[in-house]
Amino acid sequence: MAERSLYFECNTGISGDMAVAAMLDAGADQAVLRAALDSVPLQGFKVEISRVKKAGIDCCDFDVIIEPQHSHRHLSDVLEIIDGTRMTEKARKLAHKMFQIVAEAESKAHDVPVEEVHFHEVGAVDSIVDVIALAVCFDNLAVDKVYVPRMNEGTGTVQCQHGTLPVPVPAVVNIASAYSLPLHIMEEQGEFITPTGAAFIAAVRTDGALPAGFTIEKVGLGAGKRSYRIPSILRAMVIKGEETPDHDVICKLETNIDDCPGEALGFVMEQLFEAGARDVHYVPCFMKKNRPGWLLTVLCDRERRGDMERIIFTHTTTIGIRCATMERTVLDRHIEERETPYGKVKVKVVSYYGKVRVFPEYESVADICRRTGEPFTSVYNCAIGG
Repeated sequence: MAERSLYFECNTGISGDMAVAAMLDAGADQAVLRAALDSVPLQGFKVEISRVKKAGIDCCDFDVIIEPQHSHRHLSDVLEIIDGTRMTEKARKLAHKMFQIVAEAESKAHDVPVEEVHFHEVGAVDSIVDVIALAVCFDNLAVDKVYVPRMNEGTGTVQCQHGTLPVPVPAVVNIASAYSLPLHIMEEQGEFITPTGAAFIAAVRTDGALPAGFTIEKVGLGAGKRSYRIPSILRAMVIKGEETPDHDVICKLETNIDDCPGEALGFVMEQLFEAGARDVHYVPCFMKKNRPGWLLTVLCDRERRGDMERIIFTHTTTIGIRCATMERTVLDRHIEERETPYGKVKVKVVSYYGKVRVFPEYESVADICRRTGEPFTSVYNCAIGG
């Protein structure tokens, strides 16, 4: 079974409302989104979802209509609003991450601590609603990967709370720099990438180049609000790659640690996996002066390298991390549930040129053994042959 992925074609940039509209058009459940937005602990806004024409092309439009407001919020205020909204935990974490990304970018632009950043445009009600809607719609689509090969941006200047700024605006430049976003500057005048749009891609992008072959399951078109010489349309495609071994590029991070408590190392592993690490492991080693220590190895997507390094530097005593970029070949895999006499067991199904291998998931097998007292190998082998 091929992975289900999302491909954003940002030929005319990306903004929060464009991405929400594109995902709705690509199949995100509008009822789920409206239920979440109805629970947002804010007053003075309403949402309209409609169809509009852009250069004669039918598109979805997501519009947040707000009453005039002049509130300035800090990151903690915004996160409190997100926490008060009813959504899945996965969507909540994504919404948190998007605002954290913007806060770090604004902090760098204005040279103030993250917790002191005042949100104006991005902290306004419409942008808070955009971020929550982005998180809910993305979570609802339930894709495995997100491809963004290129993000087109314009030139010139734009007016904002702080005056006249160059395009790309500082927040977008800082996000692109921190998360290696694939910017391409067009000759067109205007702001095509907003901080919210850049933060969304930084938070969800897993791959750059598209797979060699794929099929399109669904296409969504999201309309932008601004009028330029070229139509402002974001296209989102739900795609499935070919069922052949896939080749990708990952980062391998390594560091030697010899003066860190074991409890801290266990916590670091948890944090790394939660932040998207593909694998984390420790190997005992001997270091300078024959001191016993640990070699920490982390495998992650290139786009996650900064997140991984921040966690390691924050929670361990290391003062240096080695990084190597390498290619790898991976087999197609998916998780399914199998009926057994002991109950349902989750298994990982791996395919290779028509051949299938089944690997029961440890926690699923262990849970049954704890409840029934059956031997681990009995449940495990039954799931393989089920």
